[in-house]
Amino acid sequence: MNHRHIIAILRGITPNESVAVCTALIEAGITMIEVPLNSPDALTSISLVSKALSDRAAIGAGTVLTPEQVRAVADAGGTFIVSPDTNAAVIEETVRIGLLSYPGVFTPSDAFTAVRAGATGLKFFPAEVLGPKGIKAMKAVLPPALPLYAVGGANPDNFNEYFAAGCAGFGLGTYLYKPGTNAAQVAEYAAKAVASYDAGKAA
Repeated sequence: MNHRHIIAILRGITPNESVAVCTALIEAGITMIEVPLNSPDALTSISLVSKALSDRAAIGAGTVLTPEQVRAVADAGGTFIVSPDTNAAVIEETVRIGLLSYPGVFTPSDAFTAVRAGATGLKFFPAEVLGPKGIKAMKAVLPPALPLYAVGGANPDNFNEYFAAGCAGFGLGTYLYKPGTNAAQVAEYAAKAVASYDAGKAA
């Protein structure tokens, strides 16, 4: 399954709305979907969405802080793990059980700790503090093929700045969804994000 490098971050989503919101995202072209574990009953949402939509999207978890949580996500049907920090034990457990790992990094030391532990890609967080210049400086010393994601402040209006800095993609949270956003609104925001992403990739 080929995915755009856009991770939808559905912080605060509840199980009873999860399938409808995720379906809206997929139909708009966003097929990497993260349910943060500090959402209400997050593992139930991951399980529901995975059962309903795993043939159309990759479903994972965010705000994953321990190896035990990694295993719980895998048991619920999740296929990737996103963390706010660089925790080698979490990354190594993720890789060991065959899931994809996207840890949060902020410094060169974070980035190389993540690389050595086997990270699939790096989440530069919060990107709005680092800025494209900071990411570009680190990109110069990182493995060229490693995908970098800007998360925290990235939105369709500044995608091109992050593309120019060497980012492969983005994590989008409150731009796409916050509690109270319905599936139709999510579809509208997702379509704008996909159009901006595709235009930036084509440029």
